[in-house]
Amino acid sequence: MFIERMTNLAQGLVVAAVHAGSIAEEMEIECGDQILAIDGQEIGDIIDFQYLTAEDEFTLLLEKAGGELWELEIERSYGEELGLEVQAVSSHGLKLCRNNCIFCFVAQMPPGMRASLYDKDDDYRLSLTQGSFITLSNLDEDEFERILKFHFSPLYISVHAWDAEARVRLMKNPRAGDLSSQLKRLAGAGIQIHSQIVLVPGYNDGEVLEQTVRELGNLHPSVQSIAVVPVGLTKHRANLPDLRPFTPEEAWSILAKGEMWQKEYRRKTGRSLVYFSDEFYASAGRDYPSIEIYDDFAQLENGVGMASKFRQEFDYALQSLPPAIPQRKVHLITGVSAAPFFEDLLKKLTPIEGLTVQRHTIINSFFGPTVTVAGLLTAQDIAGQIGNIKGEIFLIPRVMLKADEEVFLDDRSVEWLAEELQGIPLVVENQGRAFLEAVTGLDLEGEDCE
Repeated sequence: MFIERMTNLAQGLVVAAVHAGSIAEEMEIECGDQILAIDGQEIGDIIDFQYLTAEDEFTLLLEKAGGELWELEIERSYGEELGLEVQAVSSHGLKLCRNNCIFCFVAQMPPGMRASLYDKDDDYRLSLTQGSFITLSNLDEDEFERILKFHFSPLYISVHAWDAEARVRLMKNPRAGDLSSQLKRLAGAGIQIHSQIVLVPGYNDGEVLEQTVRELGNLHPSVQSIAVVPVGLTKHRANLPDLRPFTPEEAWSILAKGEMWQKEYRRKTGRSLVYFSDEFYASAGRDYPSIEIYDDFAQLENGVGMASKFRQEFDYALQSLPPAIPQRKVHLITGVSAAPFFEDLLKKLTPIEGLTVQRHTIINSFFGPTVTVAGLLTAQDIAGQIGNIKGEIFLIPRVMLKADEEVFLDDRSVEWLAEELQGIPLVVENQGRAFLEAVTGLDLEGEDCE
């Protein structure tokens, strides 16, 4: 079952998960094993892995944690899954960002946070497999040809500005000016693109934004979405360019222009095509749009349409609540920008007897008061501003935590916060039904609305 150790093997990909009852489990593959080769070909990334495991029969070479090399003959029936997940890229092969963007959030973070937050990746493989945004300025011609040859799609691309001079000024990389020709090559190959514009006052707003949206719109249907998000600025900007956030009046003006684009694109394409992050609506003091504006919520993870989707789910699930529940007090933790939104939702819960919900709006001292979104709150700020709640329940939105761990941005765990508050934490998914179930302690019947 295993063979002698060989030399000069690639590091391979680490097994991240093994599905119960799968072929991988039956073959005793475990998390932490490294897949080195398939049918004699070394594995460098998840694309190699997916391509070489597409057949129903293949030979897999892996290295166990103890150093043994196992050669496994895999046979499976048509459509049967291997049943394992691997890291997208080996750690030594991750392509790092070579830009020096004036708005880079990583450059604005203090020490003492989760180690992964300091990684500046710009890897097309992570864009394909995880939806990470890339700039294309890090690609060499061989990699670009590989994308075209295998038709890797969709890709998530940080555009920022169509104008070459404006983009170079934003990203401090001469190669950033090649974007328009790169996007046209991708579109010509039929590759779907989800694009992002981080908007910075005085750099890529106004006429530059207008041009960027128009040019991207001309590449539809290859370009499936254009997300516009405001620049995020922390207090940790020593020796960085002097930037400012948008004023409420500017945010209102940008949304007004955006609504005109959305109406135009709906007539032309059947989609809004250009979407604005929830932060813009909060900054402008505008109500969030109806869910129809967001079509298929292509950039939900980018903070685009989260509030509207949550509100619809909340209102739908609210119909299942009884008029009274056993006595229950809950503390809701949220950020400054979402506070008015939750205030409106909580008013709908006041008729329910037995339920008390206390909202805590946390000011972001860790990053600075200009950072207002809940997803960037830290355990230290929460503990410092709530105080001791003595055995009562408090809700932690999932967006505050690392995806696969219950750890905040400041590397403090949920358990740490529970001890500080002397309360009972409930981690809540960003869904209206899940929120209501956590608040009431009830298991609500029915399906989420579509």
